[in-house]
Amino acid sequence: MCVTTFMLLLDVTVVNVGLPSVRDALNASFAEQQWVIAAYTLTMAAFLLSSGSLADRLGRKRVFTLGLVIFTLTSLAAGLAVNPFMLNVARGVQGIGAAMLFSVGLALIGQEFRGARARGTAFGLWGAVGGLAFAFGPLIGGSLTTALSWRWIFLVNVPIGLLALLPTVLRLRESRDPHAQGVDRAGMVTFGAGLALLLFGLMAGNSEGWNCPPVLLAFGLGTALLGLFAVIQRNKGQAAMLDLSLFKIRSFNGVAWGTFLNNAAALASIFLLISYMQNVLGYSAWETGLRFLPLTLTLFVVALATGRLGSAVAPGMLLGTAIALIAAGLALATLVRPSSDWTVLLPSLIVMGAGMGMFNPPRAAVTIGVVGPARAGMASGVGQTFQQAGVAIGVSGFGALFQSCVESAFTQSAVGRQLGDQADAVAHEVATGTLSDIGDLVPASMVETATAAARVAYVDSLTEVIRLCALAATIGAVLVFTLVRRSDLHESALVEAKS
Repeated sequence: MCVTTFMLLLDVTVVNVGLPSVRDALNASFAEQQWVIAAYTLTMAAFLLSSGSLADRLGRKRVFTLGLVIFTLTSLAAGLAVNPFMLNVARGVQGIGAAMLFSVGLALIGQEFRGARARGTAFGLWGAVGGLAFAFGPLIGGSLTTALSWRWIFLVNVPIGLLALLPTVLRLRESRDPHAQGVDRAGMVTFGAGLALLLFGLMAGNSEGWNCPPVLLAFGLGTALLGLFAVIQRNKGQAAMLDLSLFKIRSFNGVAWGTFLNNAAALASIFLLISYMQNVLGYSAWETGLRFLPLTLTLFVVALATGRLGSAVAPGMLLGTAIALIAAGLALATLVRPSSDWTVLLPSLIVMGAGMGMFNPPRAAVTIGVVGPARAGMASGVGQTFQQAGVAIGVSGFGALFQSCVESAFTQSAVGRQLGDQADAVAHEVATGTLSDIGDLVPASMVETATAAARVAYVDSLTEVIRLCALAATIGAVLVFTLVRRSDLHESALVEAKS
């Protein structure tokens, strides 16, 4: 589970630093580069719930093994892509394989480790490894791209996938829900298509325009399909792929919505901070990764320690404290000023690392702990759907807001007004590129003043958006403190604590 989780989360972050090389090698447009990331995250989020439900019915080991094969083969296809279309199709199918792996990972760990203490330790290690993958993504991506080629960003998954396949086949035990009924095809289609359309609208709205007919159609159809999905699930009863009674459990609601808000805020902020270090401070992908080591190392140590505390401390207290620490870390990030060096972010990175390390072990334990072992796959799929939807919506939503703030701040500055009609083009470059690139868009006599104005617009917009991210995380912490309680956990999750 740890090996595959590392590989899956690595593929979320490692690709960013290789996109310039992909653009040059495959002559990819800006939109095609965006879809290298979006195709993966969109299909993964859309298929998580379906995969978890299928796993309960068909067998969790079977679904996990098939997902690992799909992910490994499509990684090979992506690494051998000869044009952007082939790369993006491979990434889309790769996301389906990732959904199959992610959806049952928690259930399989819960199956192998019984009791609060054993599960807590296992989830602690799993959470630490996942955090390392995310944090080291830019570092690994920069190293592979520089030393070998952008293709190795994807090809590296092939030997890792084959390595993980051996213990999967030889050691993993099969499990399923003995009372599961037939496959809910109508639910799978309406949920997958509805969520995919909503995420497509969010991802395409910023580049194509929020009033663009295809974007509006995606939002309308996506909302309608998700509404139809809810009706189908209510009428299907025990045969539904999503047991709506889960949302009658206070703790499940707390951890689901707390996860959504936390991931939307934290992951969006980290992407923005990575962009700040590269585009404003001018660090390379490798240098940026090194400067995130305070977050990485803190996350790893705290995740291991939290796993051991899981059976002794109330899960709501751990989860709420974790999200509160993340909110505090985000608030500290707003201390950045246009003249600041990266060291001003050190307190923020350490506090955020502590919160992120503390978050995943109890989140995983509560997500599958509120149901019996038979329904663990579905609960795991729902929990991971909230997690990945939070990432996709947070990164796209807060990212769009950031771009809008930067462009507005620059065009309304004294330099922007002086540039006149050219200000919009320069503002767009400031928001989406590096500050060093604006020299080609302004007169030589204005390069210095335009760069200074761009830096102010960028940093002011960064702190404003991160302040909103901190607010979202604070709301998530309040929800978790209020709703998550030990009494909602199923007896299978408490047996060791009682003894």
